[in-house]
Amino acid sequence: MITSEYASVARSSGDALIGEVLAGLAVILAVAFVFARLAKLIRQPVVMGEIIAGVALGPSLLGLLPGDPVNTLFPADARPILQALSQLGLVMFMFGIGYELDFARLRGHGRRVTSVSLGSMALPLALGTGLAVLLFPWYDESQLGTDGVLAPALFLGAAMSITAFPVLSRIIAEYGMQRSRVGSMALACAAVQDFLAWCVLAVVVAVATASGAWPLARLVLESALFLVVLLCVVRPGLRRLLAPERSRAVGGSLIHAVLVTGLLVSAWATNQIGLHAVFGAFAFGAAVPRDRLQARAPQVVERIEQTSLFLLPVFFTVTGLSVDIGGLAGHGLIMTAAAVLVACTGKFVGAAASAGLTGATRAEAMTLGVLLNARGLTELVILNVGLGLGMLDSRMFSAMVVMALVTTFMTGPLLQRLGFHEGRRPAPVAKEKADHGV
Repeated sequence: MITSEYASVARSSGDALIGEVLAGLAVILAVAFVFARLAKLIRQPVVMGEIIAGVALGPSLLGLLPGDPVNTLFPADARPILQALSQLGLVMFMFGIGYELDFARLRGHGRRVTSVSLGSMALPLALGTGLAVLLFPWYDESQLGTDGVLAPALFLGAAMSITAFPVLSRIIAEYGMQRSRVGSMALACAAVQDFLAWCVLAVVVAVATASGAWPLARLVLESALFLVVLLCVVRPGLRRLLAPERSRAVGGSLIHAVLVTGLLVSAWATNQIGLHAVFGAFAFGAAVPRDRLQARAPQVVERIEQTSLFLLPVFFTVTGLSVDIGGLAGHGLIMTAAAVLVACTGKFVGAAASAGLTGATRAEAMTLGVLLNARGLTELVILNVGLGLGMLDSRMFSAMVVMALVTTFMTGPLLQRLGFHEGRRPAPVAKEKADHGV
């Protein structure tokens, strides 16, 4: 009798939890859709509307209403499930980032791409590290998971140096720059920066999570072994699976199952090693033989991307629940203004100066500086890693989210000032700038 009553209560509680999660998902997707349409009306990427929707559903906007609407829509017992769904969307998204890395864009522009990539990464890295050291006395150390300023400082530098490759790709396409040399240069630089920034971030995470010399050495060895397995076992195995002569025996459903299983196992592996799950998904995506997959089953990658696009609004909302823009008073406003200033200065000056030193015209250098300053979604991924590992407190996290939004929103208007127009081929003045060899 007692067992039966207990089972009934448990089932009722489980049904209630499922109902809460489904209701929360419905609200998230509906609000994300509305904000995405509004973003298109003001000529911003759809993903920016979805990011703002996530922030709006948190304490920054919804939390200002009477009562407690945030906890009503997203109760505490439902949040772990939403968090799990957000991480699933996140690792699928990071698979796509790794898969889209195409270093073939470097051909013919290697010297300039290398110079601009390193310059527009090194300066923000240095400035961000210095900013963290200056602001560290204002951090809430009770929210940090590391001792000392080294790990938080290195993390903030790495976060400042990132460029949002997916958002940048969309902006370049929308402004008709994908066939111009300045657009190709920006994409190549962003690809190199993404690769280098994730490598730097992996080192920072390793330093922050390992306690002592042996745990750090073990983490490095296990990470190296993981990469060796990917390159020497997984990649050759995928090439054989996708070989043209196996086209009849291997269908799209099997390829889809293998890739999804592989990216999830890779994410689990790096999580077990002590790195974040996003590193494994990113590395697996980069290891997939792109040429063969594009020839055999390009629709498989599209399916994975569609799944990630469906779940990313959940990730934005989970992120937004940790952002309280209204709480950025006093020191918080100074931290936000400093983050925006350092981010823009580091990227713009680093990219423009490096491009100028390699022979680019002033207009070309300015265009590259504007494009590489966009951070968007990739920045949120990195910030969530830092928040989860205790390398940011909640106030600095909110300040950096605002920075990511500001630097991405300003890209479109600045491009228009430089002569590029949305939905058209490059304007004559802009095309002339691109024809100078960038």
